[in-house]
Amino acid sequence: MGLEAHFERTIRAEIEFQGVGLHSGAPVRMRLVPAPAGSGIVFRRTDLDNFEIPAIGRNVAKVSYATSLMRQSVLISTTEHLLSALIGVGVDNVIVEVDNLEVPILDGSALPYVLSFQEVGLKQQRRKREYLKIVKEVEVRDGSKFIGVYPGTGYGIHYAIDFPQPIGYETFTGDLATGDYASLIAPARTFGFKEDEAMLRNMGLIRGASDECAIILSRQGVENGPLRFPDEFVRHKVLDLIGDLALAGRRIQGRVVAERAGHAMHTALVQRLMRDRSAWELAHGYDEVAAPEAVPMGLQVASA
Repeated sequence: MGLEAHFERTIRAEIEFQGVGLHSGAPVRMRLVPAPAGSGIVFRRTDLDNFEIPAIGRNVAKVSYATSLMRQSVLISTTEHLLSALIGVGVDNVIVEVDNLEVPILDGSALPYVLSFQEVGLKQQRRKREYLKIVKEVEVRDGSKFIGVYPGTGYGIHYAIDFPQPIGYETFTGDLATGDYASLIAPARTFGFKEDEAMLRNMGLIRGASDECAIILSRQGVENGPLRFPDEFVRHKVLDLIGDLALAGRRIQGRVVAERAGHAMHTALVQRLMRDRSAWELAHGYDEVAAPEAVPMGLQVASA
C-alpha cells in the first residue's frame, strides 16, 4: 500500500478462458495478454484479422441488457464483467483477444477473472496511473432512474435497486479504494426472472443462459440457490457499474450514486462526462485523505 498503488499494472502472464456468450450462445475462446504501459484495455477480434476496439466511451454501441462496443461496424458484446474485474483489481493495460462477437459469460460474475489474476499475479509498470478526478457533479435522470458522479476522495459507490419480489429494494455502499472488490463485489452473479425468458429469447437474447451462469428467479424465490450474498443482486449491479464506467478510460476518483439505473444510464454518464471537460481533471493518485488503494485478496504485484 505504498507508491506502487499509483503506478500502472498489467497481468504477469497470458490467461485463457473458454465458454459461451450469454446472449449469442456462441462458443468463444478468449485470451488476455500483457500490454505495455499506456496501452489501456483493448479488445482484439482474432477472427477478424486482429481488428482492435479500445474500451473507451466513443466506441460504446448498443446498450440494453449488456454493454457492447463497436468500431467500424465490428462488434464486441457483453464486456462489462471483464472490464469490472480489470478495474476492480487495478489492471490498467491488457489486450483481450476474442475469437467471436461476445465475451464468455463464465459463471455470470467477475470471480473467475479475479481468481485468474491472483494465480498469475500483476506486474507494476513504470508509468504513473492517471485517475479521472471528478471536480464537478454530473447527473443523468430518467424518471425514477438516476445516476450521478460527484467530487470525492476515493472511488465511492452507493447503489440502490428496486425489483419485483423476491428481490425488492436493496442498497449497497462501498469504496474501491479499500481494495475489497475481490471479496465483496466480484462473486456477485447476474440474474434474471424466469417469466421473462420467452420474451428475451424472442428478442434474440440469453441464448447462452443457464442456471450455471445466472441466478434464476421466480415469484416464489431463487430457483438455483444458495445466494453468495444476501444482497447479491445489488452487488451485481455495482459490478456492472464499475465495468461500464471503465469506459471513461481511467479509474474514477469521486463518488457515484445510482438509483434504479442500468447499463444504458451507466454509459450515458460516461458520455456526459466525456463531453464536459470542466467536470474532471487528470490526477496521479487519490487525495491523501482517501483510504489507500490496497492490493485485493492476495494479488501480488511485482515491479516491471
